[in-house]
Amino acid sequence: MEPVVIAISGNMLEGGGQIVRTSVALASLSGKDVHIDKIRANRPNPGLQAQHVIAVKALASVSNAETEGLVLGSRELVFKPRGRVAGRFSFDVGTAGSIPLILQALMPCAAFVPGQVELDLTGGTDVRWSPTIDYIRLVVLPMLRLMGYTATLTVHRRGHYPKGGGRVSIRVEPSRMLTAIKLLERGEVVSVEGVSHCVRLPSDVAQRQASAATRKLQMAGLEPKIAVETYAAGQDPHFAPGSGITLLLKSSSGSIIGADSIGERGKPAESVGEEAAVKLLAEVQSQAPVDRHLGDMLIPYMAVAGDRSEISVSEITMHTLTNIKVAEMITGVNFDVQGELHKPGKISVDGIGLKT
Repeated sequence: MEPVVIAISGNMLEGGGQIVRTSVALASLSGKDVHIDKIRANRPNPGLQAQHVIAVKALASVSNAETEGLVLGSRELVFKPRGRVAGRFSFDVGTAGSIPLILQALMPCAAFVPGQVELDLTGGTDVRWSPTIDYIRLVVLPMLRLMGYTATLTVHRRGHYPKGGGRVSIRVEPSRMLTAIKLLERGEVVSVEGVSHCVRLPSDVAQRQASAATRKLQMAGLEPKIAVETYAAGQDPHFAPGSGITLLLKSSSGSIIGADSIGERGKPAESVGEEAAVKLLAEVQSQAPVDRHLGDMLIPYMAVAGDRSEISVSEITMHTLTNIKVAEMITGVNFDVQGELHKPGKISVDGIGLKT
């Protein structure tokens, strides 16, 4: 009997590449075939872009999947997983396409492979419209560790727009089953930390970013410790100039909330640092233990974990609602969302208890 194919509209809700990433990630976990049409139909450049193609190719390798329509610009994709496989895999976006967004697609499946998965990815580590690689390393992975997710991420070289060339490796250990996450109260502030970096630029750029963020946070009564990452002339291995800063707040509940900002041509270093600080302070003001970006990233893991997960988020975003809709369609779970769009809220679900 032919397997049931789950039809997903690529222009629903948020309507972007996230629908593709989440759909193929959960298809790989559930073993179900998915057919996505109208991919990014309402975007100025509709269809699959380079980073989407690489993300699907990478996931197809890990889940031994058959694909149809996996080409640049395609507005339709069929993904048929046939079994998860361990091993070492290397992928190059070929541009400054976001490595963190590719990891969003790969990481859920990698935890349920019957063996260690090692991935080597080349592309952009710190680019616009994407979380920074430090946000993945310092916020996402430690928070997933609360669910029993074990991975080690190493940044070998940063990649910025337009040349990319960043290189990241991640090693994911198999998890028998993810445990439910329960984070409803943030608790007291334990520490505020961060990383400010610059490459192929004067070293004072990273320091100015850190100093501006520090001043802004101190005005709110916080005392951050921000590490500064620079490279001496002649010892800088990066392909293109770039900078950025990632900030995080650790609390007594075990939660970590984060915020980041990326440098751009013509954007003063001080503005980069202040921007990240303002974002973090907005998260702090909400009192929620889960920031708005992590809120949508946790959805696939909550859907497949055991028992009932419950989180309070600083903002229910359209990305969050999109991931919830896709997770419900593919896994059959029912999320309970309390709160309004763009407001703080609570999200809970009884996961399916997927096992390796």
